Amino acid sequence: MSSSETGLPDGWEVRRSNTKNLPYYFHASTKDSRWEPPAGTDSDKLKTYMAQHHSSKGVAPAAFAATEGKIRCAHLLVKHRDSRRPASWREPNITRTKEEARDLIQIYQGQIRAYEEGAPNDDPKSLSELATTESDCSSARKGGDLGFFGQGDMQKEFEQAAFALKKGEVSDIVETASGIHLIQRLVRHEHASI
Repeated sequence: MSSSETGLPDGWEVRRSNTKNLPYYFHASTKDSRWEPPAGTDSDKLKTYMAQHHSSKGVAPAAFAATEGKIRCAHLLVKHRDSRRPASWREPNITRTKEEARDLIQIYQGQIRAYEEGAPNDDPKSLSELATTESDCSSARKGGDLGFFGQGDMQKEFEQAAFALKKGEVSDIVETASGIHLIQRLVRHEHASI
């Protein structure tokens, strides 16, 4: 894998963690490893590479098994410079304002609504499709899928919105200390991934 293909700076490569079954960034010479891309990464190239090689459609690890009282959701997160941790796999240093983040998520919300309603739109997409390339959360690798969680597992605002959703429903815009989210409550599938 060449750095020109991944968009990573020279010496960096994408590897997969055996314990978490998630991609991470590794520098062979320095042995540096990290979840977030290193400075100097070409975000557009990395996005394309990750969508092609590290999307995990069809993979349903044990952590995604249903448990009593828990729900399963996916989300799309847009961080801003005032987020709790203004960095992501897409951008090592997020500088957009909260207003810019809100504008972006409103565009994504329109694309998702058009997809859900089958309405005409320039670029209708599912939340999962958008999360894979646009979400600032590492769950992007799984189409935004957070697996099952219960009361008290997530930030309060996120949890309240998630538990209020019907299966398959997408939330309105939700703000937390992490950034700005769109959340979709997933329908349980016993023998298939989402």
